[in-house]
This record gives sequence, structure tokens and C-alpha cells, in this order.
Amino acid sequence: MTTETNPSAAPAPARKPLTARRRLGQLVAALVTLWAIGVSFAVQFGAWFSAALDPSGLFSDPVRAAWLQAALLALPILPLGIVWRTPRIRAQFHTWLWAIGYLVCMGATRLLPPVESQLLLLLQLAVTVVYLWIARRYAPQQTAAAGSARLIALAVGLILALPWVAAGALGSWLDTLLAALLAPAWGALAWTLLNIAWLPVLRVETRGPRRDRLVSGLVAGVLLLILASGLSFNGAQLWLMVALPATAWAALASGAPGWVWGVAAAAPLLWIDSDAATLLASDSLLGDYARAAGATLLLGWALGLLGSFSRATWHRLVARPLAVGLAAIALILAAVVYVGAGTLGFYGDRLFVILTPQADVSGAAQLPDPATRRQAVHTTLVTHARATQADLSAALDRLGVDYTPYYLVNALEVDGGLLLRLWLETQPEVDRILISPELRPDTLEAAEGDRDAPDAPPWNLGLIGATQVWADFGARGQGVIIGQSDSGVEADHPALAGRYLGRTTGSDYHWFDPWYSTPAPVDYDGHGTHTLGTILGETVGVAPDAEWIACANLVRNLGNPAKYLACMQFMLAPFPLGGDPLADGDPSRGANVLNNSWGCPAANEGCDALVFAPAVAALRTAGVFVVASAGNEGPHCATIADPIATYDEVTTVGAVDRHGNLAPFSSAGPVLADGSGRTKPDVAAPGVDILSAFPNHSYYVASGTSMAGPHVAGVVALMWSANPALVGEVTATEALLLEAARPFTGTLAPPVSEEEQAVMAETLGADNPVDRWLTPALDPQACLYQTDLKTLPNNVAGYGVVDAYRAVELARSAAR
Repeated sequence: MTTETNPSAAPAPARKPLTARRRLGQLVAALVTLWAIGVSFAVQFGAWFSAALDPSGLFSDPVRAAWLQAALLALPILPLGIVWRTPRIRAQFHTWLWAIGYLVCMGATRLLPPVESQLLLLLQLAVTVVYLWIARRYAPQQTAAAGSARLIALAVGLILALPWVAAGALGSWLDTLLAALLAPAWGALAWTLLNIAWLPVLRVETRGPRRDRLVSGLVAGVLLLILASGLSFNGAQLWLMVALPATAWAALASGAPGWVWGVAAAAPLLWIDSDAATLLASDSLLGDYARAAGATLLLGWALGLLGSFSRATWHRLVARPLAVGLAAIALILAAVVYVGAGTLGFYGDRLFVILTPQADVSGAAQLPDPATRRQAVHTTLVTHARATQADLSAALDRLGVDYTPYYLVNALEVDGGLLLRLWLETQPEVDRILISPELRPDTLEAAEGDRDAPDAPPWNLGLIGATQVWADFGARGQGVIIGQSDSGVEADHPALAGRYLGRTTGSDYHWFDPWYSTPAPVDYDGHGTHTLGTILGETVGVAPDAEWIACANLVRNLGNPAKYLACMQFMLAPFPLGGDPLADGDPSRGANVLNNSWGCPAANEGCDALVFAPAVAALRTAGVFVVASAGNEGPHCATIADPIATYDEVTTVGAVDRHGNLAPFSSAGPVLADGSGRTKPDVAAPGVDILSAFPNHSYYVASGTSMAGPHVAGVVALMWSANPALVGEVTATEALLLEAARPFTGTLAPPVSEEEQAVMAETLGADNPVDRWLTPALDPQACLYQTDLKTLPNNVAGYGVVDAYRAVELARSAAR
């Protein structure tokens, strides 16, 4: 990592009075500095927020965001770099122009999906090395930094790395290797770019050691800011932008800045989980990263302040033995922090390997008895998986590679990365390979709601007629097992504890956590407790006498194909804690109705459009009624895009408010993601301001199609408790449910008062920005302009709003 420069070693010339030109130059440089800082943070933060809150917005595309930032930065810097004649000011602009060029090149690397983390790191490494090679052709010959300078720089870099060592966890060994190679190349590039224009001018036009160090730190800080905004992906660059520019003064004081920047950049690159860095994940690690970035910023400023009072660079003031001691102490301290406060081990993404062919379970559809049909589907799937996976499993065993087999989709989740993927793609039985993102470990704390238990059923139960069903028909979901795949469930919540199927016998066959193997139901996020409460919670649930089993596919708001599939398998054929799904699954214990208040987007969770198509088809054949929430990307058309809501075999649910108006966040059809063009959603249900159970025995008001789907799952439970002959007859039940729906007659853009906006801002959360509610009708792409609401089904509300009372009436009159 190259060099040492000591432009301040020459005697300081007599201070010249400031001329008007110099004052103007300093003012322009200061304004451009503020412009560069403001634009960089505004665009990158905007892109981070937009990716989760407004995927179709200006900033949402990461490539477009990087290039927009580069264009805005170049707007003043390029012409000033050409016309400005003062050498020092011109040198600043030229230095930053080099950084802008790097940002443009690195922005192109984000054309890859963010789940392709290893490919992204590899491509960024290649771009950085090539750019470094080009930059060195324009930089003056640099002398190697003294050994003591490198040791001091190593110590400084390790001190700046400590917050990250404590906060994060390493990825896979290949992630770690690629990041470890990228960081020093990036540090060397930063130092080389500073040497192209700025430092040569500074050697000629020095204005005093302390002043030159101050200005050099500012120039280097903006350089690092621009370079850092191009580094990494998925929002992780934000934390680098906060932390790395603050290291400028300390790095310059060390005598080997490239070494400091290489080590300081390595820390976040190694210990940030890019899957958790996205706002969409809303993961607990985000707070850890924010604190680590803030701590590095403060450490960098503190060390930089110390360096600004030094007479010379530190290695000139510190003897080599002392430098060796400082480096050793820093290494030991970093090791102690990692072992004592950090998370040991490697935690990389996995590969979801889909095999061909998929099992054919159509023969089971002819079996009249639902239990026999379900058993036949399960047997066919398991037998097919064992036979077709045998050769590949044996090869993986020989290689010593860990893997998990699946049968509901004929697939394996393999513990491997880019290199293993290249080999797997050559195997004849492999159809395609998806990334299966794995969140790195973190300490979790349960959320808590802000409402007390209600004294009476909330408005949404009356709106769909559930309370009238209880009173007139006595149907309350009795005899029906609900399968809940979500963030988990607080099993001892007063609204839910009495209906847990494992309340007396334990969690065997009743609970599965594919993430952390917890021995009993638990919910940190609260989403699963809330949605299950709407299905069957005491007082707040549609079918309060139904029973439940649960699976945690979304513990920290980010799933992957394997975890979603694992929970669907558990719902078809539960197994005991620690059991083997293929050997120990028992279809007779499975759930009747599945609620799925989740979607699996390709960009963040690795799914493609057809990944779960075999699974939902097999579940329907087996007699399992599958409900899916439409998504919260409305009001645009074709925003029902993530499986499983896109599939014909599931009942997809949009959201309305208490007045029967469509919630503008409710995603709309048609389904274009798989090329089918099918009409979705199938039906709508209340999804705005829904009161339900929440962890710590609390209650909470939330909004989203996640809240709408559970209403439909509960209505199916009411129908099947009213007429048990319908249990397992999915097609007939769905037909009655949709026939019973009330035609949608509400508006698509309900007026929203300031008071309602305030409530929504508090209850909707990060996934649903309030401004989406304000002007949806003004959007020419909104489905308001593309859907005939008199057509049933339509791409806004399907067949209409679910009507529990009419659905149970039809169910009771159906053939028994």
C-alpha cells in the first residue's frame, strides 16, 4: 500500500496576505466541498430509502443512483477543474474528478442483483485493481513508506476497526477473502489519487504544516467520501461513507495513509452483512452498524485532532521499537474484542439448487378421501426426492459439503458459494441455482405493542360479518388447524395460548424454527403474532376456536427460498423437534389452512418467479388451503410480483380500510412476473388500522396486506367448521368464498386528513410511507386508470371484499 509523503517538512514560508482571488478560491472550494458532501449523502440515502419504500422511484435503481450522484458532483467540479487557474484549488477539483470516475465505474457493478454478493465483490475488486493500475500511470513515482510508518498505520487502522469487529460477523470464507483483497486495493487507490494532483501541488505551494494538514484532510475526506459511495452495495456503502472520510487526518498523520485506509475499509467490508444492510430487511443489525459507523467517525476525528497538533508525521516522532509495540498492542486488542465481544465463525449465503424433474402428484387428485390424498401426495414427493437427489447428494458427501434436502420442491440448499456454484451448474440433474441469503447472527429483543387488550371485537371483524357468524351459526373455527408461517408466535400470549396445538403435549409436530432451532414458539418481530391473532386470537380473531401450529420463516424480516420452503413442508407434514422432514414427517398432523403474510422478492431474498410453483400445486392437491397477502407495492398495476401471491393455486388477498376503500399500498395485478398475465388479487379484506396481538402480552395496530390475508384464512376456518365435509376440498371452498364476496364499491384514493396521516405514520412502519396515501389517483400508471371495477374479477380487488357471513351460508348449504 505504498507511500509516504511529508510535504510539510520544508520550512514554512512567510505568510502572504490573502488576496481577493485567494479568498474567492477558498470560498468556492468550501462551497464545492459542502455540495459534494450534501449530494453524496442525499443521493445514497435516497437510494437506500427508495429501494424499500418506493421501488419505482427516481433513486431506487442503485446504478442510476450512483451515476446521478456522479453527474451532480461533476456539475460544478468538472468546469471548475478546467477553468480555475489557482493551482491548489484546481488540484482539489482534479483529485475529486478522479474519484467521480471511480464512482461511475463502480456504479456499473450494481447491475448485478444485490443477493449476488460474491460476484459483486469480485467485480468491484476487478474494477478497483484496474482503476488503480490506470491511476498509477498518472501519479508521480512514490517512494515506499518507512517500516515504522506502516506499523503505526496498521495500529491506527486496527483501532478504527474495533467498532466493526464488535458489531458484526464475518461472511463465508470466500466473502472474507474477497473483502480482504478489495480493501487494501481501495486504500492504495485512495492514496494514489491523492498523489496525482493534490500532493504534488502542495509540495510546491506549502502554506505551513498545520494549515496544509488541515486542508489535505478536507481534500482527502471528500475524496474518501466519493470513493466510499461507490464501494460495496445494498446500502452498506452508507456506513462506509460515514466512517471512512473521518479517518483522513489520522491517516495522513500516520505517514502511510494507504495502509490506514485499507485496514479501515476492510473492517466494514468484512463485518457488515450486506443482506441486513438494506432498509427492506429492517434488521436489528442496522442499529449495530449505525453505532459502529458513528464510533469509527468519532475515533477518526479524535486521532485526527491528535495528529493535527503533531510537528510531523507520527513515524518521525516514534522510534521503530515503539511502533512495533503499538502495532502488536492494536492486534491483541482487536483479537480480544473479536473473541470477547464479536461473533466468531463464518456466516455466508447458501445456494438453493433446484433439480429436474419435479414430482408429478396429479394422480393423487383423484382420491376422494382428503386424508388419503394428503398422504399420497407426501409419499410421492418424498419418494421422488430421494430417488432424483441420490447422485448429487453422494457427490456432495464426497466433497464434504453440507446440504439440506427438500421434497415439496425437488431441491437442495447447499452450503457453498461462487466456486461450488460453478461446479453445480455442470451437473445434469440441476435445473437452476438461486442464492439463499443467510442473515448473520445478532442479539434479538422482542418488540412490544402500545395497546391494551380490547373489551369487544374490533371493527374489522364486524365489517366482514365474523361476529354475526358466531352468533347465528355457532361456527368459530373449531376442528380446523391453522398453519402460520411468519416471524414466529408468542405462544403464551393470552389471545393465543389456549389455541396452540402443543399447549399440553409440547412443541413436537407443532413448532419449527429453521433459522435458530428454538425449542418452543417465540416471536421477536411481532408480525407473526399479529397476523395469527387476526386469524384466531381471543376477541381479535376471525375464528377464535381454531387451533394453530407455526413455523418461523421470517424471524428477522428477511427470508430465503429454503426457509420459506422448509415451513411449507412442515405445514404439509409436521415432524418432531430435531426431526428429519423426509423421514419423520407426518401428514396426518398437518395444517388445514395456511396463512402466508410474506413475499419472496428476487432482489433481496433470492426467489425467482417459479420457485414455489411445484410446492403450492402439491399443497392444493393435498387439500391444503393456501392464503397469501398481495404485497404493499400499490397502487401501480402489475405490482403483485413476488411469490407466492402470484400463483393461481393460492388465494391472494388485497387490503381495504374500514370504509371499504382500497388501501393505496395494496398491490395490484395483473401478474406479469411469470408471464401469465393472470388477474390478481382474488379477494380483498380489511388491512388498515388492524388491532391484534403483539409480543410481551401486548396489542398493536398495524396496516398492510399482511393484515388482510389473515382475515381470509380465518373465514375459510369458519366455513370448514360450519361444514366439515368441505375440509380438504380447496377448489370447492375457494369457489364459494369468491362467490360470497361483496363487489368492491369503494374508492381507490381515499381522502386522508392530517390526523389520519399522523396515525398512519406511526402504525404503517417503514414498509408503507405515508406519502403513498396522498396522491395515488394522480399517478397515470395507477390501476385506477387501467381497471374496470365492474369486471369480476378485477386487478384491484378481485371478486370483491370477503364476506364471512355469506361464505358460511354457502358452505352450510354445500353438499355434505
